[in-house]
Amino acid sequence: MYKLIIVEDEYEIRVGLANYFPWEKIGFEVVGEFENGKQAFDYIAKRRVDTMLCDIKMPVMSGIELAKLIHENNIDIKTIFISGYREFDYARQAIQYGVKDYIVKPTKYNEVVEVFGRIKAELDKERYMDNILQNSDNIAAANHKCEDVIAIVKDYINENYKNATLEEAAKVVYVNPYYLSKLFKQKTGKNFSDYLTEIKMQKAALFLKNPLYKVYEIGDMVGYKNPKNFTRAFRKYYGKSPSEYICE
Repeated sequence: MYKLIIVEDEYEIRVGLANYFPWEKIGFEVVGEFENGKQAFDYIAKRRVDTMLCDIKMPVMSGIELAKLIHENNIDIKTIFISGYREFDYARQAIQYGVKDYIVKPTKYNEVVEVFGRIKAELDKERYMDNILQNSDNIAAANHKCEDVIAIVKDYINENYKNATLEEAAKVVYVNPYYLSKLFKQKTGKNFSDYLTEIKMQKAALFLKNPLYKVYEIGDMVGYKNPKNFTRAFRKYYGKSPSEYICE
């Protein structure tokens, strides 16, 4: 339901339009009735209103003055004028201030339905586009958050490769281990354990360049207490044993 206000200084016409026209059937809800432009502007300046059906000739502030004020303040509201005056100047000013349509008194049911049908179609299209943009923003934000999670997990692995585990990584980023495992594979193309092994082997290769370290010491430094397991993992990753790697 789109929010509609009616601005008309003639009481009978205002009440008639507000209460005896089936607005809800065409997608609108009357949320306010006002007898001059100032009252209406005070209302819409503080509240979201989608559409305004407004008389042109009114005391205190006319419909033209109200439309001008709305235009100058960049308030997003679709205005339809209603008036017994057919002068071209009024219609020209209405277009200048972004007024969408013009209904001549006495109002005809079919004309009101037709005009507001077009307004509703326009509002529907705008809402649809807003939803697309909002969803795009949400998806982008979610993707950005996921990228941040993966970056933090990678930092955790690089700093704690000796004792790093999926469970501990999940605690670091406050997510479920199962979810993190799926997310990590989705974002990196690698399982968490495979990435951890990759970092261990890269670190081991760096340590092997230092003659001060023995092979079994390097294995322990990257999380392998059993030297045979370290040698097996190193050979699987590099295609050669640690000793063969040193001798190259």
